[in-house]
Amino acid sequence: MKLRLLSLLTLLGSAAVALAAKPARPNFLWLVAEDSGPSAYSCYGLQPAAATPNIDKLAAGGMRFDRFYTTAPVCSAARSAWNTGVYQTTLGAHHHRTPNKKPLPEGIRPLGEWFRAAGYYTANVREFPSEMGIRGAGKTDWNFIPLETQLFQGDRWSDLAAHQPFYAQVNFQETHRDYNAEGITDPAKIVLPPYYPDHPVIRKDYADYLDSARRLDGKIAKVLARLEQEGLADNTVIIFMGDNGESHIRGKQFCYEEGLNVPLIVRWPKGIPAPAHYRAGASDRRLLEGIDMPPTLLSLAGEAVPAKMQGVPFLGNKVVAEKKYVFGARDRCDETAMRIRTVRDDRYRYIRTFTPEVPFFSPNAYKTRQYPAWTLMPQLHKEGKLTEPQAFLCQPRQPEEQLFDMTADPHEIKNLTTSTQPEHVAALKRLRAELESWVIRTDDQGRFPEKMSAAEADNASRAKSGPGGKKKKA
Repeated sequence: MKLRLLSLLTLLGSAAVALAAKPARPNFLWLVAEDSGPSAYSCYGLQPAAATPNIDKLAAGGMRFDRFYTTAPVCSAARSAWNTGVYQTTLGAHHHRTPNKKPLPEGIRPLGEWFRAAGYYTANVREFPSEMGIRGAGKTDWNFIPLETQLFQGDRWSDLAAHQPFYAQVNFQETHRDYNAEGITDPAKIVLPPYYPDHPVIRKDYADYLDSARRLDGKIAKVLARLEQEGLADNTVIIFMGDNGESHIRGKQFCYEEGLNVPLIVRWPKGIPAPAHYRAGASDRRLLEGIDMPPTLLSLAGEAVPAKMQGVPFLGNKVVAEKKYVFGARDRCDETAMRIRTVRDDRYRYIRTFTPEVPFFSPNAYKTRQYPAWTLMPQLHKEGKLTEPQAFLCQPRQPEEQLFDMTADPHEIKNLTTSTQPEHVAALKRLRAELESWVIRTDDQGRFPEKMSAAEADNASRAKSGPGGKKKKA
């Protein structure tokens, strides 16, 4: 009898040790800012007029990534990629708001479906406790049909604590136009990049953008405080990220840095051992892509990376060698079709425009309504009031190729494709070949024209109705 009891206790003890040895699975809270570039956040130090103390605090306690890029400069295409871990061009999800969406291929799913299969509760949070005075946008905006009809299991913050581990997104519209500005940022203190004219309308517009980022900062503070209040902070990974580049004329919808480079901050919880490659309070300058997010989060949850994901983990024990290149693509946005592809490495960005006959300022009803500079700059150009870098945007054609030295020329002003310097010549040849190879090996569907009627094209350019009949922003 004693022997049996001893054996039972031994088994129970072994089971307890095994249970204790099993790593805890963290919750994941992904805070997504729409149309948001790093310059809007003071922790990045790119815009002296920016003031986002709460996001700065998040970065100080977490890890800030300086060279994180979405693979498309517009929401629906970018979200199609960073929610699946697969380039939008591979999926055929590259046109902004594809009217004839197709089901995802077998073996490819949105991240929420992988997390649900792994035993996580999934939520796209819209509803917060009333005393917080905030609401999530609930945006998905994917250019594909997911396998599951129920995209998330819930949309209420109040359900998270009782359903752990959870994977939850909160989408914020503040930095998306039209801005809800408060007149706090002084337009005179804005430092404008050289490709924008120093004009009162431009300054006021940029100040409104930074005001909107301040408003977002306040909402992020409320969410993080609530997480602490409910005892969830010590086992929840916080991810703050932009869905695509900043909402300015050379940003969103174009393949320059401003259209693809977005903020990314990750804060690991104190209650769970930190993964490899995570350094609290540090900044990271590795080249990363939006498609790297799903494999990273799944691997941090202890799950295998799905075979068809093209992204790779950048935190944890499954990190592969650092990327040498990151890629981006712009296709039809609203009513104007362009095909632009880009690749950048540690020093250079190369851009190939397959539709050079389509001007930068091509018809775009959405930008005409929402972007003051979209109508102002062509008018200033007619009046001869623009510098050469500013007038570049108003030319009747785009260059077929552009090459920029991002170290010497971070604003991408000087096109080096005609340079005779050996290092620039070699970079052009190498990046041109790398982009051509990427188009083939990833089966870029932009090689094939979009089949869409005039009516479908018109509908694609209009804002669609979201949940509850509310109008979605473009």
